[in-house]
Amino acid sequence: MRRPSPAGIEESGKATFPREHARRGTLRARVPMAGAPASEGEAGLMERVLMLTLDATGCAAEARLNGMPVVALGPAGGRACVAVHEYTLAGRNQLGLAIGGGGGGAPQPRVATAAVAARVRLVLVRQGHAPEDERSRELAVLDWACAAGASYESPALRSSEVDLPVNFQRWRWLDAPPLALTPAVQRRVLEFIQQMALELGRGNPEPWLAAARLRFEELALAYQRPPAEAVQRFREHLQSLYVAQALKIIAPTADELVLRPLVDGRLLEALTPLGGPVLRTQNDAPLANHAWSARMAMVEDKIYVLR
Repeated sequence: MRRPSPAGIEESGKATFPREHARRGTLRARVPMAGAPASEGEAGLMERVLMLTLDATGCAAEARLNGMPVVALGPAGGRACVAVHEYTLAGRNQLGLAIGGGGGGAPQPRVATAAVAARVRLVLVRQGHAPEDERSRELAVLDWACAAGASYESPALRSSEVDLPVNFQRWRWLDAPPLALTPAVQRRVLEFIQQMALELGRGNPEPWLAAARLRFEELALAYQRPPAEAVQRFREHLQSLYVAQALKIIAPTADELVLRPLVDGRLLEALTPLGGPVLRTQNDAPLANHAWSARMAMVEDKIYVLR
């Protein structure tokens, strides 16, 4: 019997995402860093967390890590900060900054009426502290700026490579087979999203949990938490929304679904024409709305939500 590779890809090169490999690998540290337990008596508590911060002034911007969009800011700019273990690789990583946001289209010249700038950073942060804390450790930074009255192109992508002192497992999305956006693939994904919308709207979490099982498992591994806890939290959250009658989810039509290829087409992200997650509630006021991101791989016509 051939032994599968750690990435869940058989030696023949055929992509699979088998259940028996769900717990493969561990999160280890070569230096005190993201993933290191705080002490022997606090197993599962992470001493440090790898955070990405995005700052923008006067422009839309999107931060990417290894080709994966992580967080975005609108035209007004602002600030965002998120943990990024599930997008981080052992060793060489690519940090990206998309000026003008993550939308497609050819770059066009623009003139800055005021100074515009964007910055993305990777920072190792102690648990419970902010990236600005003096004990935080900046691992990488990528800057872009344009003076008032100067011309720049938008959208435009800046990137740099950085070696990170981490030893995460190899995430499955790296080995998903690339997909071409053929009519058959678009139809299959649309059917999947429509079915998920229908079941979530009924308060039934099980089809989504089955499709996203690998995501729940990998995120639990990335942050050293039991997968069952995250699954149970999702069930309880969906049930609370159902009881509150806050699950008004309308299945999208083909015109309402935009598929954005990610990481060289290995994943497809399901979005609305405005760029938000297509799986979302559309509740009447004053009820709050909720959304679920769907970044999907497809293997032998089966869809896996991996991020």
